[in-house]
Amino acid sequence: MKLAYFARALLLTLFAVAGPGSATATSGEETIRIGVFCPFSGGSADMGVSMRNGIRLAIEEINGMAGGVNGKKIELVEVDDQANPEAARKAIGEMLAKEKVVAALGVCNTGVGLATIDLFQTARVPLIVPVSTGTPLTKKYADAPENWIFRVSPRDEIQAPFIVADALKRGFRKFALFADTTGYGEAGKNDVEQALAAAGLKPVSVQRFAIGVKDLSEQVREAKAAGADVVISYTVGPEAAVLAKSIEKQKWPVQLMGSWPLCWRNFIDGAGPAGEGALVAVSFIQQASFQRRNAFITAYTQKFNTPIIPAPMAAAQGYDAALLLFYALHQAQSAEPVRVKAALEDLRRPVAGVITTYDKPFSKTDHDALSGNMLVMGIVRKGAVDYAYREDALRGYVVQRKGQ
Repeated sequence: MKLAYFARALLLTLFAVAGPGSATATSGEETIRIGVFCPFSGGSADMGVSMRNGIRLAIEEINGMAGGVNGKKIELVEVDDQANPEAARKAIGEMLAKEKVVAALGVCNTGVGLATIDLFQTARVPLIVPVSTGTPLTKKYADAPENWIFRVSPRDEIQAPFIVADALKRGFRKFALFADTTGYGEAGKNDVEQALAAAGLKPVSVQRFAIGVKDLSEQVREAKAAGADVVISYTVGPEAAVLAKSIEKQKWPVQLMGSWPLCWRNFIDGAGPAGEGALVAVSFIQQASFQRRNAFITAYTQKFNTPIIPAPMAAAQGYDAALLLFYALHQAQSAEPVRVKAALEDLRRPVAGVITTYDKPFSKTDHDALSGNMLVMGIVRKGAVDYAYREDALRGYVVQRKGQ
């Protein structure tokens, strides 16, 4: 009963938009097929599964309560890209060729995105990225006559300066940067270095490592010897846990800060006590907030029978990306990709989501829905992510709109 109640609360505005005609779909009618891809297995599964579940929750509500869109139910075509760029390119190429998807929601790993976004650009199929924060994804085709890549996650171009600014506010000046060798680590490293350069600083130590690394003691010793007073992490959850444990082994009381994978369960659980006090930039924290967020948290935890969302940001942004696509499909009154893209670039009414209320989230020249004012600093405390600052906890009760 509670799940149905909260799901109904989430979909109140959908009925107002969809109208009676959208509730007429029957099981015999053609569906609208939407691609969904991310890693649903392996070390990046926390974000992939969380994103997929957020999308599933939104689509189940849309199909069950609004009757789908334009008289047709939405059908998800899900692909586990394994966080492997080569495997992902092959699988997504097959999805585009065979499954007749009219749009897609995907990309968790920046390396996968860099290997696959040209497929959507060439096929002229809209892709909304709900998870990956790699800056290049929405920039690659920004100057093209048409850009088919959209995003509902805070790109590292705004995350990295946010992290650096918070570190400087705390009095840190000697930065050690730990970044993996994937596309995500490379893009994040570049954004952090640019943010430091804007403050007239350079890292005192830059350490690179491959995904799958089991110990970073040598690299930590080098960073410690360089005099670093803060460590910035740009890698995924399991490797960030290795970094935290390696710092603990050195008995080095340095502050660990980083991008959003520090909020994943496989970081928090993997690092254990070594992860306590880590600071992380996030757009969403699984705590009581404004009504829309509270309804989403309750619906997710009941639907998927878990008290803790493995990667809360990924789940919330996946849900919101699905909502934005629904509204674009309805506005377009068509599943033609070109019309869906045009609707995304000119959504005519606000969309009340979990991260924010989206009022003109995209335009022809801006395909990133989130802005820096939506970020808050979280802290790992007692095995969960809490607000690092009381003022952010209070601000969480107010919807933060996109900055101009």
